[in-house]
Amino acid sequence: MSFDTSDIIGRSKVLRDVLNILAKVAPTETTVFIAGESGTGKKLLVSALHMNSQRRDKPLIAVNCAAIPGELLESELFGHEKGAFTHAVRSRAGRLEMAEGGTLFLDEIGELEMSLQMKLLRFLQEKEFERVGGSKSIRADVRLVAGASRNLEEEMKSGCFREDLFYRLNVIPIELPPLRMRGDDVLLLAEHFLKKYRGGSKTLRISSEAGEMLLNYPWPGNVRELENYMERMSIVCRHDEITPGDLPENILLAQGIESESRPVCSDVSEWPGLKDMHKHGMKLKEFLEKIEDRLLLEALENSGWVKNQAAEVLGIKRTTLIEKLKKKNLVPDSASHSPD
Repeated sequence: MSFDTSDIIGRSKVLRDVLNILAKVAPTETTVFIAGESGTGKKLLVSALHMNSQRRDKPLIAVNCAAIPGELLESELFGHEKGAFTHAVRSRAGRLEMAEGGTLFLDEIGELEMSLQMKLLRFLQEKEFERVGGSKSIRADVRLVAGASRNLEEEMKSGCFREDLFYRLNVIPIELPPLRMRGDDVLLLAEHFLKKYRGGSKTLRISSEAGEMLLNYPWPGNVRELENYMERMSIVCRHDEITPGDLPENILLAQGIESESRPVCSDVSEWPGLKDMHKHGMKLKEFLEKIEDRLLLEALENSGWVKNQAAEVLGIKRTTLIEKLKKKNLVPDSASHSPD
C-alpha cells in the first residue's frame, strides 16, 4: 500500500523524516504518540496515519482534551449510563465506542486528570472499559493515538502524569517540527492557503520582500497562525501581490520595522467592499462573519492569547469575547494558549 500524503504540504527534510516514520508505523497496530507545539498540524498527521492504515474504512474520532471541561471529559470519552449524574436522562456512548474498529486521537492528553489517566491505562492494557455509572465492561477494538504540546516527560517527573501511562503511549514517539524549523515550507503553505481562500478568483502572489519576512518570522502559532494570516490577506488585499505593507504588525515588528516606518499600502487600509464580497461568492451576513472572525483572531494573536487584553483591544467585554469564540467555534484549543 503506497503512503498517501496528499493533504500534508511541505518538502523540508524535517517533515520528510516525520513522514518516513509515519509510513512505517501506519500499517501496524502500534500506539503512536505525537509531540509538537500547538498549531503544527498534529490532527492532519493523525489523519494521514489513519488513512494509510488497515482501519481507514472505519471512523477516525478526534478529541481535544484541553477543550472539554474536566468534569465532562470522562463522559465524553467513555460514555455514561442513564442516571449516572443529574442530567443523564439516557444512556450515551462515548467517543471510544464511536471509534470502534477505527482510530481515536486524544490531543492534549496531558490535560487528563489522574483518575482518567488510570481508566485510559486500563483500556490500553485490557482493551475494555466501563461507562460512567456503569458496572458492565465494554470491549472496544480501537487504535489509540495521543498528542501533546506540553512536555509529558517533565509532567511525569513532577507527578502530574502517570509514568506507566506515558510508557504505554510512547511506543512510537513522533516529534512534529514547528513551522520555524521547516524553511521554505512556509512559502509553500502560504501559497496553498491563498489558493484555498481565494477560491476560483485570481491567486495572490507573494513578493520576494514579503516572502523573506514570512521566512524570518518565528511563527509562535505555527501553521494555524500562517493560515489565519493568509485568509486575512485573501480578504483585505485588492491587488495581485502581497507586499511588506500588507503584512500584520507583529510580523513587521519581528523584522525590526516600527509602525511609523511601515510601508504605505492603501489597499489594506481601505474597507472591504462589494467587489471583495462578490469575489468570494459570499452574502452580506457570511462576509461580515468572516471579517469579524479575522478581527477576533488577530486581537488574540497580538495579545498573546490573553483574552482580557484581546477584549480591551477590541473594545468589548471579556465575557462577550468568550461568548463569540464559543458561538463561532473559533480557537477550539484556546485553553492551551492562556489560562485566563
